Amino acid sequence: MNHALTFSRRALFAAIAAGFALAALPARAQETPVKFQLDWRFEGPAALFLVPVAKGYFKNEKLNVTVDAGNGSGGAVTRVASGSYDMGFADLAALMEFHANNPAAANKPVAVMMVYNNTPAAVLALKKSGIKTPADLNGKKLGAPVVDAGRKAWPIFAKANNITNVAWTAMDPPLRETMLVRGDVDAITGFSFTSLLNIEARGVKAEDVVVLPYPSFGVKLYGNAIITSEDFLKKNPEAVKAFLRAFTKGMSDVIKDPKGSIATVKARDGIIDVALEERRLKLALDATVLTPDARAEGFGEVLAPRLSLMASQVSDAFATKERVKPEAVWNGSFLPSAAERNIFAAVKK
Repeated sequence: MNHALTFSRRALFAAIAAGFALAALPARAQETPVKFQLDWRFEGPAALFLVPVAKGYFKNEKLNVTVDAGNGSGGAVTRVASGSYDMGFADLAALMEFHANNPAAANKPVAVMMVYNNTPAAVLALKKSGIKTPADLNGKKLGAPVVDAGRKAWPIFAKANNITNVAWTAMDPPLRETMLVRGDVDAITGFSFTSLLNIEARGVKAEDVVVLPYPSFGVKLYGNAIITSEDFLKKNPEAVKAFLRAFTKGMSDVIKDPKGSIATVKARDGIIDVALEERRLKLALDATVLTPDARAEGFGEVLAPRLSLMASQVSDAFATKERVKPEAVWNGSFLPSAAERNIFAAVKK
């Protein structure tokens, strides 16, 4: 009898414990997993996504976000398209190219928030080359990896600045700045905040480098945007809205404290140079986020005429199979309110 009583008590306690476990399940189930693909390695700009992770902003929105390093915008677009990642960070031109070259793809990604309002693409040269303006590039030898955003958009830059005669040399990304410093090429294209620091790392002083940013010379291309797959967007619209809210909150924190933000990058990649990556982050913010265009349009937004012009320019410059449809690559209906997106209030006066 005692044994039966003991057994029944055990059964009762087990049932109660199981009930508690089941009660806890819905809370966990409400947390949506989000696999996020960066465009590049864990460098300064990665803080834009690592800060909201570290500060729990995604968790507060019931999202379980994992952020992985990337190897270029093209890779980020294809991985989101394949479904191996739910969301990512990629150059809008790369997204446009994918759409126009893969019209039958079942899960084409779409941009839902503009982060780099201005493309970071630039031409860089050494002052001793005599290159001071775009016109000086006529007849010169330029170098860049074939997948570089600046090289792919070169026809747009060349047309805007009447440059008709350049010779291109292709190389792997790690050799780009080395070949410039060695004199193998006269100029390179690259992201300004990446190539400038890479040139300095090879022994050249910043004041001995000429930087010709595309946006300063008639090329008003948008840069990197947050993208998500069609499938994820349809199944998890509230999660996408929540992601953008948490990201925007983190963005304000990064602008307020770039130095502190780099700690989140250091936590992911312990070998980074903290001072160098802080500088890279500040250069990236100044060149692409805290710009007059971004202030005028509103952080996260795009202007329809500018987007249409870019779609036309990319169609021509990239020689895509079909013309880029601007309405197919952009969906701004998931953005936080304009007041929530006022990151410029975080800029120190």
